[in-house]
Amino acid sequence: MSDAAKHVPLDAVHRQSGGQMVPFAGYSMPLHYGSIRGEHLAVRERAGLFDVSHMGEVNVTGAGALGFLQQLVTNDVGKLTPGRALYSVMCHPDGGIVDDLLVYRDQGSYMCVVNAARHDVDLEWMERCRAGHDAQLRDVSAETVLLAVQGPRAKGIVQSLSSGAELSAIRYYHHRPGEVAGVPVRISRTGYTGEDGFELYANAGDAERLWAALLEAGSSEGLIPAGLGARDTLRLEAGFRLYGQDIGEDTDPLSAGLGWVVKPAKGDFIGSEALAAIAQGPPRHFIGMRLGPREIPRHGHPIYQGARQVGEVTSGSFGFTVAAGLAMGYVEPEFAAPGTELRIQLRADPEQWATAPVVALPFYQRPES
Repeated sequence: MSDAAKHVPLDAVHRQSGGQMVPFAGYSMPLHYGSIRGEHLAVRERAGLFDVSHMGEVNVTGAGALGFLQQLVTNDVGKLTPGRALYSVMCHPDGGIVDDLLVYRDQGSYMCVVNAARHDVDLEWMERCRAGHDAQLRDVSAETVLLAVQGPRAKGIVQSLSSGAELSAIRYYHHRPGEVAGVPVRISRTGYTGEDGFELYANAGDAERLWAALLEAGSSEGLIPAGLGARDTLRLEAGFRLYGQDIGEDTDPLSAGLGWVVKPAKGDFIGSEALAAIAQGPPRHFIGMRLGPREIPRHGHPIYQGARQVGEVTSGSFGFTVAAGLAMGYVEPEFAAPGTELRIQLRADPEQWATAPVVALPFYQRPES
């Protein structure tokens, strides 16, 4: 790991807790605390606590904030009311994805949450796009800690520490201010695991207090800390895209199966003209493929139909919940329908092949509570 790697506020706590630290997006982050499988299943069956403070937070204020964001992102920010959030992407004029992000609406302002690996690029892009708009940007990433409590017991754990907020009243992709363990937080019913849960935004100085209180309150409920490894396998089962693997500047949201965040009816935005043309027939389609339990696909593995390569795996791993090898990737449109029989070459060895039928995403969907 480079000496230049940045540290999240809880770095020492992770190391003391046995976190296996790895470089990620310029930060030193815990990959796991002993077992990716154990942490993955804890989130599915009980609850897991993630430190995702490497994410970037940018406040957007000013009379022209809404107009700026409507130009910047593909989704319709104008439909947000205070206390709501949405998922969107920012695009280049050619339709390539700058980043995917969350946009939160507050009273008179907004907060954008961007990927750590794209933080600097995003800020530069947002500043360029801000020209002509009465909008101000303030990067609050360094002063913000973001903890995610995810799993079927997450609500009860966070509720036990909450004052002034009935968490059942916070719907999916809604948020409100509150206190958890006496710490002022933004309580957001969002996550990246496919489970119910909350993401808690707080001042970085309160990080250790909030982390310790959540672990103590959740100990009787089976809550354990979870690292990047489980976060990745959980999001794969849930069919969530990862920037830098599944989406990027060389992919557009329509080909990536994210057409639902593209709202041309709101008016022009950066990339709208290019996306209108792509909508006539995306050159690639994003798909899911399910393999056998001993067949583990990885990023970059080629996808074949017969003897012809028709695509490439962008994300692949073992799905601990569904007990199968799972892959997502892009293929030519005629091979994207669920039920299509494809093959994945698992290694450079030409004998390592796996049958990979196309299946509908997500691979896993949590049971209705």
